[in-house]
Amino acid sequence: MSVDRGGDLTLFDEPRDQQQPGINIAAFDGATDHQLDEESSITHVHGLVTGHDELLRRLGELTGWEQRRRWMYNREVDEPRLTHEYRDLATAPAFLVELAAAFSEYCGVPYDGIWMNWYRDHRDSTSWHADRPANVPQTAIVPVLSLGATRRFLIRPNAGGRSTTFIPAGGDVLIMRGRCQRDWLHSVPKQQSPAGPRMSVNFSSSTQAGASGQRKRTFNVARPKIFRSPDFAATITTPLRVAGSSDLIRPLNSMSAPPAADTIAGADSRTA
Repeated sequence: MSVDRGGDLTLFDEPRDQQQPGINIAAFDGATDHQLDEESSITHVHGLVTGHDELLRRLGELTGWEQRRRWMYNREVDEPRLTHEYRDLATAPAFLVELAAAFSEYCGVPYDGIWMNWYRDHRDSTSWHADRPANVPQTAIVPVLSLGATRRFLIRPNAGGRSTTFIPAGGDVLIMRGRCQRDWLHSVPKQQSPAGPRMSVNFSSSTQAGASGQRKRTFNVARPKIFRSPDFAATITTPLRVAGSSDLIRPLNSMSAPPAADTIAGADSRTA
């Protein structure tokens, strides 16, 4: 098993060129809160996941990534990103399971599902939307982990108007709280300047959504354009030590399978 520069056990025991993925629990202590209105806020957790580029690479090797299709006006088009979903958390890679456990403890919500978007370059994007089924209850807490390249994350009121811009670095987490999913929309827009790949990992809770929120998603799905070997899942067999903790966390063994004017919530801001 490998030992990182801080002396902690790491997830993978193979030779590596990059820092291996780890969870920096102490990052929660330095999180910053940004109030959008009286009932909605976003918590920015800086540097929760270390080795985020390596984690992105390994997630990209999983099978199951799809390029889905959607109706735009009177024609079907490819969504400008790839997607992957784990409706049953027990089937997700063990590192993501441990992340879900960390978020569950921090947020007080039992997360049991994962939705991932892969933005291959600066031309991939997602338009204004709220997350389903987190937009069903009156309030919700939704953590979104960023991996890889830095991209803008915009959020604005449902009725339109000024947007707030967050710029999460790789390994950062934005936690949408309160009525963010009911009264606000968010997006990751295209950009002109070149950017490398980025993934977002969204954690969902069927308990939080409630019975009415457990609606089956329906999509027009194009043939997946990427098939890769699931060696990421196969390599997760060793214990993980979470930074800031003296306890070993044992991985689970189940391994199936742009607005007129913006307000910028800077990554260096430490004000509530």
